[in-house]
Amino acid sequence: MSVASLQQFLKPVHVHMRAPVSPGRQRRHTLPASEFRCLSPEDAVSVFEIEREAFISVSGECPLYLDEVRHFLTLCPELSLGWFEQGRLVAFIIGSLWDQDKLNTDALTLHKPHGTTVHIHVLAVHRTFRQQGKGSILMWRYLQYLRCLPFVRRAVLMCEDFLVPFYEKSGFKVQGPCEITVGPLTFIEMQYPVRGHAFMRRNSGC
Repeated sequence: MSVASLQQFLKPVHVHMRAPVSPGRQRRHTLPASEFRCLSPEDAVSVFEIEREAFISVSGECPLYLDEVRHFLTLCPELSLGWFEQGRLVAFIIGSLWDQDKLNTDALTLHKPHGTTVHIHVLAVHRTFRQQGKGSILMWRYLQYLRCLPFVRRAVLMCEDFLVPFYEKSGFKVQGPCEITVGPLTFIEMQYPVRGHAFMRRNSGC
């Protein structure tokens, strides 16, 4: 699929807000009120600021540190998705390709260009936009987007026990304990089948 086709998939979610125009004044260009797009290395600092607050304050660890964010946004920006409001990043997902059935420690830092599995490294929402359902909406958009990528067969992630119900609501299924541990933290590995949705792909504009 071409880059133009993928951009067309994301385009319909742009909603523009226009401020009232006073008599005698010309309209000014306004930023989209809500926009979804793939991230770039230039977004790395904003990404890490949100991630650091979301994860270090809770567990003391980040799924990706700043150099790792830049690494993945350079190698595979097409596997990321950011939600911007008035030009400000409010939530994001970063993924990379993986080529094995199960995640292992290499999956934390490597991008396997010939893989067919998207490893979702992190989903985070800015603190002032939490408890608004944005994480679920962004994940739904991301999974729809992955269906437009012909080489992707499934998506996998690892999460702590308390997050399992959240991802189950998005359609992920528990695969069992993940072999990766980070300090005292243990994780559950979850999977989402991206293929097998031919009817939805035919009707999604992909």
